[in-house]
Amino acid sequence: MTTPTSPKKQSLMPAGRLRKALRAAGHHLSPVVQVGKEGVTPAVLKQLDEALATHELVKVKVGSESPEDRFEAAARLGSAPGASVAQVLGRTMLVYRKHPKRPKFEPNPRVPGVKAPPARRTPPKPRRSPKR
Repeated sequence: MTTPTSPKKQSLMPAGRLRKALRAAGHHLSPVVQVGKEGVTPAVLKQLDEALATHELVKVKVGSESPEDRFEAAARLGSAPGASVAQVLGRTMLVYRKHPKRPKFEPNPRVPGVKAPPARRTPPKPRRSPKR
């Protein structure tokens, strides 16, 4: 996994399967958090924290009247505890934080000595005999 070399993209998480899955899942999302004319304020960070606790992956829109550059806003939003920026596309960014109990994108780490529940298996479909 490579880290971005551009100083503007230092706030992005490293490239890899997880980032690719997050970008794919975030494509269909609508912006939940908006950064307005005052920039990234403590109120915006609180709203982002609540949204990440609920959704795990959040799309953030930076308004054109915001005093901060989109990469500065991404760096400030990515500095939230446990949050990482998966994508900056125009004035829209994807912010991700793994859910502590029910993660959708990353599996929970296995605990030694605890047996995992058996995987559900569907019975095979009956085969049809070929028509003559």
